[in-house]
This record gives sequence, structure tokens and C-alpha cells, in this order.
Amino acid sequence: MAFPTDLLIFSPNDIDLSFSPLRQTLRADTYILGAFNPGLARLPNGNLLIMIRVAEALRQPIVGEQIHAIRWDEERGYVLDAYPLAGVNAADPRKFQVLGYPYRVMALTSLSWLLPVELSPDGTQVVTVHYDKIIAPQRAYQEYGVEDARITKIDGTYYMTTCSVSSERHSTTLYTSTDGLNYTLHGIILDHQNKDMVFFEGKIDGKFYALTRPLGDLYFAARPGSDYFPGPSINLASSPDGLHWKPSDEPFIRARKGSASTMKIGGGTQPILTDQGWLLLYHGVELKGLVGIYRTFWALLDANDPRKILKIEDVTPILEASPSLIEPLQDQLYLSDVVFTTGIVDAGDDYIVASGEDDLACRITHIPKTAFRLD
Repeated sequence: MAFPTDLLIFSPNDIDLSFSPLRQTLRADTYILGAFNPGLARLPNGNLLIMIRVAEALRQPIVGEQIHAIRWDEERGYVLDAYPLAGVNAADPRKFQVLGYPYRVMALTSLSWLLPVELSPDGTQVVTVHYDKIIAPQRAYQEYGVEDARITKIDGTYYMTTCSVSSERHSTTLYTSTDGLNYTLHGIILDHQNKDMVFFEGKIDGKFYALTRPLGDLYFAARPGSDYFPGPSINLASSPDGLHWKPSDEPFIRARKGSASTMKIGGGTQPILTDQGWLLLYHGVELKGLVGIYRTFWALLDANDPRKILKIEDVTPILEASPSLIEPLQDQLYLSDVVFTTGIVDAGDDYIVASGEDDLACRITHIPKTAFRLD
């Protein structure tokens, strides 16, 4: 599907590494593996903000018979941890599995931090790269980085959820801001491996609502003849204050047989209220290769009761990875077939949608509102 505007707005080549927080204590040679998965919001001045996940990686993680991981330490800052090559599986360039445990244990050859970048009101030009407002690890539960921001503005406050990664837990953390640029960390709001948490852009009956997506290594079989596959699903939760969350008892969006997203699904954009109900874009993954094929699908929910799904489009994607867009960065690619949509704002006749492209760069797409219809 062709759109009036579809471009890569920011890539690793646009980052000045001299501003990296890792430079404070790390002396190893690093590079930008990816600048991707941007949270999206409109600032008070009318410009757009993309909060970019910057994955900064070791250029040579393997030295001799050892492989190294980057870690943030509360006392020493950014450090390298060495593991014997014979004791790991290093097939993935982004991470390695530490062998010898009865469960899967990973370490990262990169560490992610967040970079706020201000765009023009239509999202087609970079206005300012806010290196002075970088969000980096500051607590032990973020020792392996801060990832995948989602931003929702509610009653004048910007609520930003992120994934914080550590040996303690892989959790969802909350930041808030009154101006969209300066954020305060409030800590963990969802515990281990509950990813892709996204606040609805507005309250319902005085409560916050959010999409969540718990992960795990064990799932139970669906009943014989079920329309759904067992596995990760998008769930609903509500909260009186944005900090304490009650999961909905009813199942929500699940991997449906006959869809193009049977491997894994997860929340994408913040749900926004339209004249047809709550609109949300989410990712669905088709099994293929190392990570699968990531595409973007959409759903409309009842305005007063978001548990009611009015329409779901899980067969024909609204967005797919675009080889022509990423072609100028071909020499930096390490993945393909991945579009990971992470933000949406209203722009009159269109929605401006922000996505990560191939875990490498930030993509901005203008999608006409007529693409999302109940009939």
C-alpha cells in the first residue's frame, strides 16, 4: 500500500557518538547498531518528538577466547563483563546465550539508551537532536539498558513506558513529563517480561487503561477446535493512578488461526480515540528465520468499553518492511522483514505513524484516516 509520505527520518548515521552516555566510563570502541523503535508525541510547540532507542554495540565483542557484554554498574558506571567463548552461543550479533543454566540466560553485546529528537510538525524534518536530554540507565534494574519507549499524553502529562533490562528482571518502567522533553523516572510498574505496555491516550470512567503483553517460555494448549493459537497475546489492564495495574479477566487480542501473525503479537501505538472508537496499531510476527517477519496490523475498540473489539484487521497488514526505504543503509543491515510500529499522532486527514525499520532506523509514514474504517 502506497502512502503520501513514507520515509526514513533518522538512522545511526545521524548520531554523534561523542554525546553517548557510555563515553563517561567505557573505553572500548563502539558503534551504533540501531536507532529505531521511536515513541511519538506532539510537543506543546506543535513539533513532534520521537524518543529513539539507540543500541550502542561493541565493535569487537570477541577478544581472544572471550566475549564481552556491556553493563551499567551503579558504582563504576559502564563496564565490560567477559565470558569464555566456549561457554556461550553467539549466533545472534546483538546478544549471546550463556550456557550451563537450566533455563535460558542472555547477555548483550550492546546497550540501549533513549535519544529525544524533535521533528517538524509533519514529521518530515529533523529540528533538534536533544543530546542534553538523553535517558540512560540510572537504577540497578536498568543495568543492561532502557528500550522501546511508548509515549501517551493524558490530561497535560506525558506518560512514557519503557523496557528496563537487567539480571534482576526484564520489566516495564514509567517516566512522566510535563513538557515532553524532561522526564522523571517513577520505577517499575509491571514485573518480569511484560513488554509492549502502552497507555491509552485518555481515561475511561476515570481510570487509566493500557495494553500489556506478558511473555514466557511455557504456554498451555488451546482447546481442540479453538480459533486461536497458544502463545503471547495482547492483554488489557486498568489503573486508578497509572502506577498500580489490574489485568482484565477477559482475553483480548490473540494470535488467530488464519491470520498473518501466528508466531507472536504485541502492542504498537498508543490507542487513540476516534469517531469510530479506540484505534490501535500492533505488530504481528510470522515464523521465518531468526526473528520472524514483523508487520503492522490494526484494531478498533469500543469507545466506552475497550474490551469490546469492533474490528480487527490481522490478515492484510497496514505496514510492512520496505526494502526500498532501507536500501541506502544496506551495508549496515543485520535483520530484514521487520517493521515495528511504536507511535501515532493525529494530523488532520492523516495519521502520522512512527516505526522502527529493520531494528536499524526510524520510519515516518502518513496514513490516510480512510484506511481505518469499520465498514
